Amino acid sequence: MFFFLSKFLPLLVYPLGLSLLLLGLALYWLKHHPRRARIAIASTIAVLWLSSTPLLRNALVLNLEQQNIPGELPTADVIILLGGATRSPISPRPFVDVLEAGDRIIHAAQLYKQGKAPKILVSGGRIHLAGATTSEAEDMSQLLQFMGVPDKAILLEPKSHNTRENALYSQTILEKEGLETILLVTSAMHMPRSLRIFRKLGLDVTPAATDFLIVKSEQPKNSRARLISLLPEAENLLFVSRAIKEYIGLFVYRLKGWA
Repeated sequence: MFFFLSKFLPLLVYPLGLSLLLLGLALYWLKHHPRRARIAIASTIAVLWLSSTPLLRNALVLNLEQQNIPGELPTADVIILLGGATRSPISPRPFVDVLEAGDRIIHAAQLYKQGKAPKILVSGGRIHLAGATTSEAEDMSQLLQFMGVPDKAILLEPKSHNTRENALYSQTILEKEGLETILLVTSAMHMPRSLRIFRKLGLDVTPAATDFLIVKSEQPKNSRARLISLLPEAENLLFVSRAIKEYIGLFVYRLKGWA
């Protein structure tokens, strides 16, 4: 039940879902409560405009991404690589597809080749819809091997469906393998929530963030740039939705005592 609610309820507060909800209310009120309908329509326009501007995108995303700026990383027993970066190799895809967060896999491979850890634990299951037959962990393992990481250096955790399960199931494998110190690789926006969850379990984790969407040099520095930052772009709706997902996740996981 928690998995279902955590995946579907937030859709109602993401910009697109919230806008559809407001428009539905506007249609419902249109005949008997025209003033309410007008307010709902105006709210829809405001939500879509604000959520599609670089201004809000930068504010929400930067607050998450700047919490764990990478520096010189220590050596560790294992690199834990979190899923969310691949699509299953279903026909007509010739191989595993890499998403925006695919930087995670590249970063983990780089850290391994730099000698930062002798093992990479890939963590991620998959709801087997639309013909998918492999887990995210298996997909990431294939990509790591393609990049030169030997199979014997890769540990699989293919059952988890959320960040909490990533941590729990990984902890079981770590205890079995006698691995203690961890370099945690995930997207910079996802790192604050991931780090809290892993540390809540008592794991010795150092953040190794990657996949930074916003850099400070992109911030508007003059009036023309500030004006442009008020113009809507569809891509920003995705970034704002991802940031909202992280804030909701942090709030819910703290309520449940998981972070």
